[in-house]
Amino acid sequence: MRNGERGPDGPDRRLDGHNSGWRRREGQSAQTFRRGRALAFLEKLHVMRNTLAAQLNEQEFEAIRPVICGELKAVDSVIQAFVHTFELEEESRRPDSEQPDSRQ
Repeated sequence: MRNGERGPDGPDRRLDGHNSGWRRREGQSAQTFRRGRALAFLEKLHVMRNTLAAQLNEQEFEAIRPVICGELKAVDSVIQAFVHTFELEEESRRPDSEQPDSRQ
């Protein structure tokens, strides 16, 4: 059989042992993978927000304080929209001590 010919199990199964480029991680659905990526991006947004908040209190940034305030408001708005869009309320509001431990 030629490389890429389809098998009798359906269009996503090939007889040569490959799966036409689509792979599923063992025990992880595509939805879980995307949710994990969304949570990782949300964490990056929180780091950005915390950095901007820390810069508000530093003397060396006094000259650009209005700009930092605007950026902080914009990041807060993006975080709120992101949490709402991807329905991440539970994870973002849960204190760190209640976060599930992924090492179990």
